[in-house]
Amino acid sequence: MKLKNITIALSVATLLFSCQKLDQEPLDAYNADNFWKTEAEADFAVTGLYSGTSDGDGKMNEGSAWEDGTQIFYMDCTSDNSNSDFPWEGFQGLGNGTATPTNSGNAEARYTYEHIRRANYILENIDKAPMAVEKRKKLIAEVRVIRAYRYFDMATLFGAVPIITKTLAKEDAYIPANTQKEVLEFVEKELKEAAADLSYARGGARMSKGAALGLLARCYAFQKKHQEVINTTEEIISAGTYKLFDDYATLFEEANENNSEVMMNIEYIANVQGYTMLGIMLPNSMGGWGSIVPTQSLVDAFETADGKTISESTNYNPANPYENRDPRLGATIVYPGASYNGKYFDPLNPKSDDYPSGPDNASSTAYNYKKYIQNPSSYVNLWNVGTNIIVMRYAEMLLLNAEAKIELGKIDNSVYENIDLVRERANMPKVDKAVYAGQGKLRELVRRELRVELAGEGRRRFDIIRWGIAKDVLNGPVNGALSQGTVDPKTGKVTYTSLTDRFFSENRTFKVDKNELWPIPQAVIDNSKGTLKQNPGY
Repeated sequence: MKLKNITIALSVATLLFSCQKLDQEPLDAYNADNFWKTEAEADFAVTGLYSGTSDGDGKMNEGSAWEDGTQIFYMDCTSDNSNSDFPWEGFQGLGNGTATPTNSGNAEARYTYEHIRRANYILENIDKAPMAVEKRKKLIAEVRVIRAYRYFDMATLFGAVPIITKTLAKEDAYIPANTQKEVLEFVEKELKEAAADLSYARGGARMSKGAALGLLARCYAFQKKHQEVINTTEEIISAGTYKLFDDYATLFEEANENNSEVMMNIEYIANVQGYTMLGIMLPNSMGGWGSIVPTQSLVDAFETADGKTISESTNYNPANPYENRDPRLGATIVYPGASYNGKYFDPLNPKSDDYPSGPDNASSTAYNYKKYIQNPSSYVNLWNVGTNIIVMRYAEMLLLNAEAKIELGKIDNSVYENIDLVRERANMPKVDKAVYAGQGKLRELVRRELRVELAGEGRRRFDIIRWGIAKDVLNGPVNGALSQGTVDPKTGKVTYTSLTDRFFSENRTFKVDKNELWPIPQAVIDNSKGTLKQNPGY
Protein backbone atom coordinates (compact mmCIF):
# COMPACT_ATOMS: atom_id res chain seq x y z
CA MET A 1 0.00 0.00 0.00
CA LYS A 2 1.21 3.49 -0.74
CA LEU A 3 2.18 5.62 2.23
CA LYS A 4 -0.32 8.32 1.22
CA ASN A 5 -3.20 5.86 1.05
CA ILE A 6 -2.35 4.39 4.44
CA THR A 7 -2.23 7.82 6.05
CA ILE A 8 -5.61 8.79 4.59
CA ALA A 9 -7.06 5.39 5.47
CA LEU A 10 -5.97 5.81 9.07
CA SER A 11 -7.83 9.08 9.27
CA VAL A 12 -10.93 7.52 7.70
CA ALA A 13 -10.75 4.54 10.05
CA THR A 14 -10.50 6.85 13.04
CA LEU A 15 -13.54 8.81 11.84
CA LEU A 16 -15.78 5.86 11.06
CA PHE A 17 -14.79 3.19 13.54
CA SER A 18 -13.97 2.77 17.20
CA CYS A 19 -12.55 -0.21 19.04
CA GLN A 20 -15.71 -2.10 19.82
CA LYS A 21 -16.54 -5.42 21.41
CA LEU A 22 -19.86 -7.13 20.87
CA ASP A 23 -21.37 -5.39 23.90
CA GLN A 24 -20.32 -1.81 23.14
CA GLU A 25 -22.07 1.16 21.56
CA PRO A 26 -23.41 0.61 18.01
CA LEU A 27 -21.90 2.15 14.91
CA ASP A 28 -25.14 3.98 14.16
CA ALA A 29 -24.17 6.39 16.92
CA TYR A 30 -21.53 7.77 14.54
CA ASN A 31 -22.31 10.30 11.83
CA ALA A 32 -21.07 9.16 8.43
CA ASP A 33 -23.69 10.96 6.33
CA ASN A 34 -21.06 12.71 4.25
CA PHE A 35 -19.12 9.55 3.46
CA TRP A 36 -19.53 6.93 0.69
CA LYS A 37 -19.82 9.61 -2.01
CA THR A 38 -16.89 8.51 -4.15
CA GLU A 39 -14.96 5.41 -5.17
CA ALA A 40 -11.91 6.79 -3.38
CA GLU A 41 -13.82 6.95 -0.11
CA ALA A 42 -14.86 3.32 -0.46
CA ASP A 43 -11.23 2.44 -1.15
CA PHE A 44 -10.12 4.29 1.96
CA ALA A 45 -12.73 2.54 4.10
CA VAL A 46 -11.56 -0.90 2.99
CA THR A 47 -7.91 0.09 3.38
CA GLY A 48 -8.79 1.26 6.87
CA LEU A 49 -10.03 -2.24 7.64
CA TYR A 50 -6.52 -3.55 6.93
CA SER A 51 -4.73 -0.71 8.67
CA GLY A 52 -4.63 -0.10 12.36
CA THR A 53 -4.41 3.22 14.13
CA SER A 54 -1.22 4.39 15.78
CA ASP A 55 -0.21 6.84 18.46
CA GLY A 56 2.09 9.76 17.82
CA ASP A 57 5.14 7.63 18.58
CA GLY A 58 4.27 5.25 15.73
CA LYS A 59 3.20 2.41 18.01
CA MET A 60 0.13 0.54 16.83
CA ASN A 61 -2.93 0.59 19.05
CA GLU A 62 -3.55 -2.97 20.21
CA GLY A 63 -6.24 -4.79 18.25
CA SER A 64 -6.82 -1.97 15.76
CA ALA A 65 -5.55 -3.83 12.67
CA TRP A 66 -7.11 -6.91 11.07
CA GLU A 67 -4.21 -8.94 12.50
CA ASP A 68 -1.18 -8.15 14.60
CA GLY A 69 2.38 -9.38 14.19
CA THR A 70 2.82 -9.88 17.90
CA GLN A 71 -0.22 -12.16 17.99
CA ILE A 72 1.34 -14.29 15.24
CA PHE A 73 4.57 -14.70 17.20
CA TYR A 74 3.02 -15.26 20.62
CA MET A 75 0.59 -17.93 19.39
CA ASP A 76 3.44 -20.44 19.33
CA CYS A 77 3.63 -19.97 23.13
CA THR A 78 0.31 -21.79 23.36
CA SER A 79 1.97 -24.79 21.71
CA ASP A 80 5.02 -26.92 22.42
CA ASN A 81 7.20 -24.74 20.19
CA SER A 82 7.64 -21.78 22.50
CA ASN A 83 7.31 -20.56 26.05
CA SER A 84 6.04 -17.19 27.20
CA ASP A 85 8.27 -16.25 30.11
CA PHE A 86 6.07 -13.48 31.49
CA PRO A 87 2.48 -14.19 32.60
CA TRP A 88 1.39 -10.55 32.32
CA GLU A 89 1.88 -10.68 28.56
CA GLY A 90 -1.25 -12.83 28.30
CA PHE A 91 -0.08 -16.11 26.80
CA GLN A 92 1.60 -18.12 29.55
CA GLY A 93 -1.65 -19.33 31.12
CA LEU A 94 -3.04 -20.27 27.70
CA GLY A 95 0.06 -22.39 27.12
CA ASN A 96 0.32 -24.10 30.49
CA GLY A 97 -3.38 -24.73 31.02
CA THR A 98 -3.95 -22.32 33.93
CA ALA A 99 -6.02 -19.69 32.11
CA THR A 100 -9.45 -19.06 33.60
CA PRO A 101 -12.48 -17.00 32.53
CA THR A 102 -11.46 -14.24 34.95
CA ASN A 103 -7.76 -14.48 34.09
CA SER A 104 -7.90 -15.37 30.43
CA GLY A 105 -4.93 -13.37 29.16
CA ASN A 106 -4.89 -12.92 25.41
CA ALA A 107 -8.37 -14.44 25.10
CA GLU A 108 -9.71 -11.02 26.12
CA ALA A 109 -8.16 -9.41 23.06
CA ARG A 110 -9.06 -12.27 20.74
CA TYR A 111 -12.75 -12.59 21.59
CA THR A 112 -13.72 -9.42 19.75
CA TYR A 113 -16.21 -8.39 17.10
CA GLU A 114 -14.47 -5.12 16.27
CA HIS A 115 -13.37 -6.09 12.78
CA ILE A 116 -16.44 -8.16 12.11
CA ARG A 117 -18.57 -5.14 12.97
CA ARG A 118 -16.43 -2.82 10.87
CA ALA A 119 -16.62 -5.26 7.96
CA ASN A 120 -20.38 -5.50 8.31
CA TYR A 121 -20.67 -1.72 8.25
CA ILE A 122 -18.63 -1.48 5.06
CA LEU A 123 -20.66 -4.21 3.37
CA GLU A 124 -23.89 -2.40 4.28
CA ASN A 125 -22.74 0.90 2.82
CA ILE A 126 -20.31 0.26 -0.01
CA ASP A 127 -23.07 0.10 -2.62
CA LYS A 128 -23.65 3.83 -2.04
CA ALA A 129 -20.30 4.71 -3.60
CA PRO A 130 -20.23 4.97 -7.42
CA MET A 131 -17.72 2.62 -9.06
CA ALA A 132 -17.36 -0.07 -11.69
CA VAL A 133 -19.08 -3.37 -10.93
CA GLU A 134 -15.84 -5.38 -10.94
CA LYS A 135 -14.11 -2.95 -8.60
CA ARG A 136 -17.03 -3.11 -6.17
CA LYS A 137 -17.05 -6.91 -6.25
CA LYS A 138 -13.32 -6.96 -5.54
CA LEU A 139 -13.57 -4.63 -2.53
CA ILE A 140 -16.54 -6.53 -1.13
CA ALA A 141 -14.63 -9.81 -1.52
CA GLU A 142 -11.62 -8.41 0.35
CA VAL A 143 -13.84 -7.36 3.24
CA ARG A 144 -15.50 -10.78 3.33
CA VAL A 145 -12.10 -12.51 3.51
CA ILE A 146 -11.04 -10.36 6.45
CA ARG A 147 -14.35 -11.06 8.20
CA ALA A 148 -13.98 -14.79 7.50
CA TYR A 149 -10.42 -14.68 8.89
CA ARG A 150 -11.70 -13.24 12.15
CA TYR A 151 -14.53 -15.79 12.38
CA PHE A 152 -12.16 -18.69 11.66
CA ASP A 153 -9.80 -17.46 14.35
CA MET A 154 -12.59 -17.21 16.93
CA ALA A 155 -14.10 -20.58 15.99
CA THR A 156 -10.78 -22.43 16.36
CA LEU A 157 -9.93 -20.70 19.64
CA PHE A 158 -13.34 -20.50 21.32
CA GLY A 159 -15.57 -22.97 19.47
CA ALA A 160 -19.14 -21.69 19.43
CA VAL A 161 -19.53 -17.95 18.74
CA PRO A 162 -22.40 -15.87 17.35
CA ILE A 163 -22.49 -15.32 13.59
CA ILE A 164 -23.36 -11.66 13.05
CA THR A 165 -23.52 -10.31 9.51
CA LYS A 166 -25.02 -6.86 10.05
CA THR A 167 -24.46 -3.95 12.38
CA LEU A 168 -26.73 -4.11 15.39
CA ALA A 169 -28.18 -1.70 17.87
CA LYS A 170 -26.99 -2.36 21.40
CA GLU A 171 -30.33 -3.78 22.49
CA ASP A 172 -30.25 -6.29 19.62
CA ALA A 173 -26.72 -7.53 20.26
CA TYR A 174 -27.56 -10.31 22.72
CA ILE A 175 -27.33 -13.21 20.31
CA PRO A 176 -26.75 -16.89 21.25
CA ALA A 177 -23.68 -18.59 19.87
CA ASN A 178 -23.71 -20.69 16.74
CA THR A 179 -21.94 -24.02 16.94
CA GLN A 180 -18.31 -24.27 15.87
CA LYS A 181 -19.46 -26.38 12.91
CA GLU A 182 -21.92 -23.68 11.81
CA VAL A 183 -19.27 -20.98 12.08
CA LEU A 184 -16.79 -23.02 10.02
CA GLU A 185 -19.45 -23.68 7.38
CA PHE A 186 -20.12 -19.95 7.24
CA VAL A 187 -16.38 -19.32 6.80
CA GLU A 188 -16.24 -21.85 3.96
CA LYS A 189 -19.13 -20.21 2.13
CA GLU A 190 -17.71 -16.72 2.57
CA LEU A 191 -14.27 -17.70 1.31
CA LYS A 192 -15.49 -19.64 -1.70
CA GLU A 193 -17.73 -16.80 -2.81
CA ALA A 194 -15.08 -14.16 -2.14
CA ALA A 195 -12.41 -16.13 -4.01
CA ALA A 196 -14.60 -16.10 -7.13
CA ASP A 197 -14.43 -12.28 -7.20
CA LEU A 198 -10.70 -11.98 -6.58
CA SER A 199 -7.59 -12.57 -8.66
CA TYR A 200 -4.27 -14.09 -7.63
CA ALA A 201 -1.60 -11.72 -6.38
CA ARG A 202 1.82 -12.15 -4.83
CA GLY A 203 2.93 -10.31 -1.74
CA GLY A 204 -0.16 -10.49 0.42
CA ALA A 205 -0.66 -6.74 0.87
CA ARG A 206 -4.36 -7.07 0.05
CA MET A 207 -6.62 -10.09 0.27
CA SER A 208 -6.42 -12.00 -3.00
CA LYS A 209 -7.77 -15.20 -4.49
CA GLY A 210 -4.71 -17.01 -3.15
CA ALA A 211 -5.28 -15.66 0.36
CA ALA A 212 -8.95 -16.65 0.30
CA LEU A 213 -8.21 -20.15 -0.95
CA GLY A 214 -5.29 -20.56 1.44
CA LEU A 215 -7.50 -19.68 4.37
CA LEU A 216 -10.14 -22.05 3.00
CA ALA A 217 -7.54 -24.83 2.91
CA ARG A 218 -6.75 -24.16 6.57
CA CYS A 219 -10.44 -24.29 7.40
CA TYR A 220 -10.83 -27.64 5.62
CA ALA A 221 -7.69 -29.00 7.28
CA PHE A 222 -9.01 -28.10 10.72
CA GLN A 223 -12.12 -30.15 10.00
CA LYS A 224 -10.19 -33.06 8.46
CA LYS A 225 -11.86 -32.51 5.10
CA HIS A 226 -8.86 -33.96 3.35
CA GLN A 227 -10.19 -34.17 -0.21
CA GLU A 228 -11.31 -30.54 -0.01
CA VAL A 229 -7.81 -29.59 1.18
CA ILE A 230 -6.35 -31.39 -1.83
CA ASN A 231 -8.72 -29.70 -4.27
CA THR A 232 -8.14 -26.23 -2.82
CA THR A 233 -4.36 -26.43 -2.52
CA GLU A 234 -4.04 -27.91 -6.01
CA GLU A 235 -6.02 -24.98 -7.37
CA ILE A 236 -3.46 -22.68 -5.71
CA ILE A 237 -0.49 -24.74 -6.91
CA SER A 238 -1.75 -25.06 -10.49
CA ALA A 239 -2.29 -21.30 -10.76
CA GLY A 240 1.49 -20.88 -10.76
CA THR A 241 1.33 -17.51 -9.00
CA TYR A 242 3.41 -18.46 -5.99
CA LYS A 243 6.79 -20.12 -5.63
CA LEU A 244 9.19 -20.71 -2.77
CA PHE A 245 11.65 -17.91 -2.14
CA ASP A 246 15.21 -19.06 -2.78
CA ASP A 247 16.72 -18.43 0.65
CA TYR A 248 14.91 -19.60 3.79
CA ALA A 249 16.90 -17.49 6.25
CA THR A 250 16.28 -14.16 4.52
CA LEU A 251 12.71 -14.93 3.45
CA PHE A 252 11.43 -12.91 6.43
CA GLU A 253 13.73 -9.89 6.10
CA GLU A 254 12.42 -6.44 5.20
CA ALA A 255 14.54 -6.37 2.06
CA ASN A 256 12.62 -9.39 0.74
CA GLU A 257 9.10 -8.56 1.90
CA ASN A 258 6.21 -9.23 -0.49
CA ASN A 259 8.28 -11.91 -2.20
CA SER A 260 6.98 -14.72 -4.40
CA GLU A 261 6.12 -16.98 -1.46
CA VAL A 262 3.97 -14.57 0.53
CA MET A 263 0.21 -15.09 0.25
CA MET A 264 -0.98 -12.95 3.16
CA ASN A 265 0.86 -10.53 5.41
CA ILE A 266 0.52 -7.57 7.75
CA GLU A 267 1.91 -4.38 6.25
CA TYR A 268 4.07 -2.08 8.37
CA ILE A 269 5.88 1.19 7.64
CA ALA A 270 8.58 2.30 10.05
CA ASN A 271 7.77 5.40 12.12
CA VAL A 272 4.36 5.79 10.45
CA GLN A 273 2.68 2.50 11.07
CA GLY A 274 5.68 0.55 12.25
CA TYR A 275 5.95 -2.82 13.91
CA THR A 276 7.17 -1.93 17.38
CA MET A 277 7.64 -5.32 19.05
CA LEU A 278 10.32 -7.17 17.09
CA GLY A 279 12.70 -6.73 20.01
CA ILE A 280 10.59 -9.01 22.21
CA MET A 281 12.45 -11.97 20.71
CA LEU A 282 15.95 -10.56 20.86
CA PRO A 283 18.36 -11.83 23.57
CA ASN A 284 18.59 -9.77 26.74
CA SER A 285 22.28 -8.98 26.13
CA MET A 286 21.24 -7.20 22.91
CA GLY A 287 18.48 -5.16 24.51
CA GLY A 288 15.69 -7.66 23.89
CA TRP A 289 12.92 -8.83 26.17
CA GLY A 290 13.24 -12.60 25.75
CA SER A 291 9.44 -12.79 25.83
CA ILE A 292 8.96 -15.63 23.34
CA VAL A 293 11.53 -18.40 23.69
CA PRO A 294 11.96 -21.68 21.79
CA THR A 295 11.71 -24.96 23.68
CA GLN A 296 14.05 -27.92 23.63
CA SER A 297 11.19 -29.91 22.13
CA LEU A 298 11.26 -27.65 19.08
CA VAL A 299 15.06 -27.78 18.80
CA ASP A 300 14.96 -31.58 18.90
CA ALA A 301 12.42 -31.67 16.05
CA PHE A 302 14.97 -30.40 13.53
CA GLU A 303 16.62 -33.27 11.69
CA THR A 304 20.31 -33.73 11.17
CA ALA A 305 21.84 -32.62 7.88
CA ASP A 306 21.66 -36.18 6.52
CA GLY A 307 17.85 -36.09 6.70
CA LYS A 308 17.45 -38.26 9.77
CA THR A 309 16.03 -37.49 13.19
CA ILE A 310 18.44 -36.96 16.07
CA SER A 311 17.41 -40.34 17.51
CA GLU A 312 18.20 -42.10 14.22
CA SER A 313 21.29 -40.34 12.88
CA THR A 314 24.80 -41.51 13.70
CA ASN A 315 25.93 -37.95 12.88
CA TYR A 316 24.14 -36.49 15.89
CA ASN A 317 26.44 -35.80 18.82
CA PRO A 318 24.69 -34.94 22.13
CA ALA A 319 27.85 -33.20 23.26
CA ASN A 320 27.77 -30.99 20.16
CA PRO A 321 24.02 -30.88 19.54
CA TYR A 322 23.79 -27.97 17.08
CA GLU A 323 26.32 -29.16 14.54
CA ASN A 324 25.31 -30.99 11.34
CA ARG A 325 21.66 -30.03 11.70
CA ASP A 326 18.89 -28.90 9.37
CA PRO A 327 19.95 -25.36 8.29
CA ARG A 328 16.51 -24.12 9.31
CA LEU A 329 17.58 -24.60 12.94
CA GLY A 330 20.32 -22.00 12.64
CA ALA A 331 18.06 -19.68 10.65
CA THR A 332 15.28 -19.92 13.24
CA ILE A 333 16.93 -20.15 16.66
CA VAL A 334 19.87 -18.56 18.48
CA TYR A 335 21.45 -21.34 20.55
CA PRO A 336 24.46 -21.56 22.90
CA GLY A 337 27.67 -20.94 20.96
CA ALA A 338 25.90 -19.52 17.90
CA SER A 339 27.55 -16.58 16.15
CA TYR A 340 25.00 -13.81 16.32
CA ASN A 341 25.19 -10.05 15.94
CA GLY A 342 28.97 -9.97 16.11
CA LYS A 343 29.55 -12.29 19.06
CA TYR A 344 29.02 -15.84 20.29
CA PHE A 345 25.81 -16.31 22.23
CA ASP A 346 26.59 -17.39 25.79
CA PRO A 347 23.65 -18.17 28.08
CA LEU A 348 25.66 -20.75 30.08
CA ASN A 349 27.86 -18.38 32.10
CA PRO A 350 26.08 -17.37 35.35
CA LYS A 351 27.56 -13.90 34.89
CA SER A 352 26.16 -13.55 31.38
CA ASP A 353 23.31 -11.17 30.64
CA ASP A 354 21.66 -14.14 28.91
CA TYR A 355 21.90 -16.63 31.78
CA PRO A 356 18.34 -17.94 32.30
CA SER A 357 18.06 -17.50 36.07
CA GLY A 358 19.91 -14.20 35.96
CA PRO A 359 18.54 -10.96 34.42
CA ASP A 360 14.77 -10.59 34.09
CA ASN A 361 14.74 -10.60 30.30
CA ALA A 362 17.07 -13.56 29.80
CA SER A 363 15.42 -16.49 28.02
CA SER A 364 14.38 -19.24 30.42
CA THR A 365 15.38 -21.90 27.89
CA ALA A 366 18.72 -20.37 26.82
CA TYR A 367 17.29 -20.10 23.30
CA ASN A 368 15.98 -17.07 21.41
CA TYR A 369 14.22 -16.71 18.08
CA LYS A 370 16.16 -15.49 15.09
CA LYS A 371 13.46 -15.36 12.39
CA TYR A 372 12.99 -11.82 11.10
CA ILE A 373 16.17 -10.82 12.96
CA GLN A 374 19.03 -12.51 11.11
CA ASN A 375 21.08 -9.34 11.58
CA PRO A 376 19.78 -7.04 14.36
CA SER A 377 22.29 -4.32 13.51
CA SER A 378 20.69 -3.89 10.09
CA TYR A 379 17.78 -2.07 11.75
CA VAL A 380 18.05 1.61 12.65
CA ASN A 381 15.52 1.06 15.42
CA LEU A 382 14.52 -2.53 16.14
CA TRP A 383 11.50 -1.24 18.09
CA ASN A 384 9.94 0.49 15.10
CA VAL A 385 10.49 -1.35 11.84
CA GLY A 386 8.84 -1.55 8.45
CA THR A 387 9.14 -5.33 8.21
CA ASN A 388 5.92 -7.00 7.07
CA ILE A 389 4.87 -9.96 9.22
CA ILE A 390 3.84 -13.01 7.19
CA VAL A 391 0.48 -14.59 7.99
CA MET A 392 0.44 -17.20 5.23
CA ARG A 393 2.99 -18.46 2.73
CA TYR A 394 3.18 -20.97 -0.09
CA ALA A 395 5.27 -23.57 1.75
CA GLU A 396 2.30 -24.24 4.03
CA MET A 397 0.08 -24.97 1.01
CA LEU A 398 2.56 -27.51 -0.37
CA LEU A 399 2.73 -29.30 2.98
CA LEU A 400 -1.05 -29.22 3.55
CA ASN A 401 -1.51 -30.78 0.12
CA ALA A 402 0.96 -33.56 0.93
CA GLU A 403 -0.58 -34.10 4.37
CA ALA A 404 -4.12 -34.46 3.00
CA LYS A 405 -3.02 -37.01 0.41
CA ILE A 406 -1.19 -38.99 3.08
CA GLU A 407 -4.28 -39.01 5.29
CA LEU A 408 -6.41 -40.35 2.43
CA GLY A 409 -3.78 -42.90 1.42
CA LYS A 410 -3.34 -41.21 -1.96
CA ILE A 411 0.43 -41.44 -1.78
CA ASP A 412 1.84 -40.59 -5.19
CA ASN A 413 4.92 -38.81 -6.47
CA SER A 414 3.37 -35.40 -5.82
CA VAL A 415 3.46 -36.09 -2.06
CA TYR A 416 7.23 -36.51 -2.17
CA GLU A 417 7.69 -33.71 -4.70
CA ASN A 418 5.87 -31.13 -2.58
CA ILE A 419 7.72 -32.09 0.60
CA ASP A 420 11.01 -32.16 -1.30
CA LEU A 421 10.44 -28.65 -2.64
CA VAL A 422 10.25 -27.36 0.93
CA ARG A 423 13.20 -29.43 2.15
CA GLU A 424 15.52 -28.73 -0.75
CA ARG A 425 14.92 -24.99 -0.51
CA ALA A 426 16.42 -25.28 2.97
CA ASN A 427 19.34 -27.37 1.62
CA MET A 428 18.00 -30.56 3.14
CA PRO A 429 18.13 -33.87 1.25
CA LYS A 430 15.10 -35.28 -0.51
CA VAL A 431 12.83 -37.63 1.37
CA ASP A 432 14.22 -41.15 1.63
CA LYS A 433 11.39 -43.12 -0.01
CA ALA A 434 12.66 -46.39 1.41
CA VAL A 435 12.24 -45.07 4.95
CA TYR A 436 9.14 -42.97 4.36
CA ALA A 437 6.99 -45.33 2.35
CA GLY A 438 3.88 -45.99 4.40
CA GLN A 439 1.17 -43.73 5.72
CA GLY A 440 2.42 -43.79 9.32
CA LYS A 441 6.00 -42.76 8.55
CA LEU A 442 4.90 -40.16 6.01
CA ARG A 443 2.46 -38.68 8.50
CA GLU A 444 5.31 -38.40 11.00
CA LEU A 445 7.46 -36.70 8.36
CA VAL A 446 4.95 -34.14 7.08
CA ARG A 447 3.95 -33.18 10.60
CA ARG A 448 7.60 -32.63 11.46
CA GLU A 449 8.06 -30.55 8.31
CA LEU A 450 5.07 -28.38 9.18
CA ARG A 451 6.56 -27.84 12.61
CA VAL A 452 10.11 -26.90 11.71
CA GLU A 453 9.29 -25.03 8.50
CA LEU A 454 6.72 -22.80 10.22
CA ALA A 455 8.36 -22.60 13.65
CA GLY A 456 7.69 -19.30 15.36
CA GLU A 457 5.00 -18.33 12.83
CA GLY A 458 1.98 -19.09 14.99
CA ARG A 459 0.74 -22.22 13.23
CA ARG A 460 1.72 -24.98 15.66
CA ARG A 461 -1.25 -24.57 18.03
CA PHE A 462 -3.61 -24.95 15.07
CA ASP A 463 -1.88 -28.20 14.12
CA ILE A 464 -1.63 -29.93 17.49
CA ILE A 465 -5.31 -29.26 18.17
CA ARG A 466 -6.55 -30.58 14.84
CA TRP A 467 -4.24 -33.60 15.07
CA GLY A 468 -5.45 -34.38 18.57
CA ILE A 469 -1.91 -34.55 20.00
CA ALA A 470 -2.04 -31.53 22.33
CA LYS A 471 -2.65 -33.89 25.26
CA ASP A 472 0.67 -35.57 24.45
CA VAL A 473 2.82 -32.50 23.86
CA LEU A 474 1.37 -29.97 26.32
CA ASN A 475 1.62 -32.08 29.47
CA GLY A 476 4.78 -32.05 31.57
CA PRO A 477 7.88 -29.88 31.90
CA VAL A 478 9.12 -27.31 29.41
CA ASN A 479 12.88 -27.68 29.20
CA GLY A 480 15.61 -25.74 27.50
CA ALA A 481 19.25 -26.21 26.57
CA LEU A 482 21.83 -28.18 28.51
CA SER A 483 22.71 -25.99 31.46
CA GLN A 484 26.16 -27.10 32.60
CA GLY A 485 29.04 -25.97 30.42
CA THR A 486 31.00 -23.09 28.93
CA VAL A 487 31.10 -21.15 25.68
CA ASP A 488 34.53 -20.12 24.37
CA PRO A 489 34.14 -16.36 23.63
CA LYS A 490 36.74 -16.55 20.84
CA THR A 491 35.52 -19.61 18.95
CA GLY A 492 31.98 -20.27 20.17
CA LYS A 493 32.90 -23.85 21.04
CA VAL A 494 30.62 -25.23 23.73
CA THR A 495 31.99 -27.67 26.28
CA TYR A 496 29.42 -29.41 28.45
CA THR A 497 30.13 -30.89 31.88
CA SER A 498 26.75 -32.63 32.00
CA LEU A 499 24.65 -34.06 29.19
CA THR A 500 21.56 -34.43 31.36
CA ASP A 501 21.05 -31.19 33.29
CA ARG A 502 18.82 -28.73 31.44
CA PHE A 503 17.32 -25.33 32.03
CA PHE A 504 13.69 -25.54 33.14
CA SER A 505 10.89 -23.09 32.30
CA GLU A 506 7.61 -24.41 33.70
CA ASN A 507 5.25 -27.35 34.02
CA ARG A 508 2.24 -27.59 31.76
CA THR A 509 -1.07 -29.39 31.90
CA PHE A 510 -3.59 -30.06 29.17
CA LYS A 511 -7.01 -31.47 29.99
CA VAL A 512 -8.85 -33.27 27.20
CA ASP A 513 -12.30 -31.85 26.40
CA LYS A 514 -11.31 -28.57 28.02
CA ASN A 515 -8.06 -27.05 26.83
CA GLU A 516 -8.75 -27.60 23.13
CA LEU A 517 -10.64 -24.33 23.49
CA TRP A 518 -9.78 -21.13 25.32
CA PRO A 519 -12.01 -19.80 28.09
CA ILE A 520 -14.50 -17.17 27.01
CA PRO A 521 -13.59 -14.08 29.05
CA GLN A 522 -16.00 -13.71 31.97
CA ALA A 523 -16.72 -10.11 31.01
CA VAL A 524 -18.08 -11.33 27.68
CA ILE A 525 -20.30 -13.89 29.43
CA ASP A 526 -21.54 -11.27 31.89
CA ASN A 527 -22.25 -8.68 29.21
CA SER A 528 -24.22 -11.20 27.12
CA LYS A 529 -26.96 -11.31 29.78
CA GLY A 530 -27.08 -15.08 29.72
CA THR A 531 -27.08 -15.60 25.94
CA LEU A 532 -23.50 -16.91 25.85
CA LYS A 533 -22.31 -19.99 27.75
CA GLN A 534 -18.83 -20.74 29.06
CA ASN A 535 -16.78 -23.44 27.37
CA PRO A 536 -16.71 -26.87 29.08
CA GLY A 537 -14.34 -27.31 32.01
CA TYR A 538 -13.88 -23.63 32.85
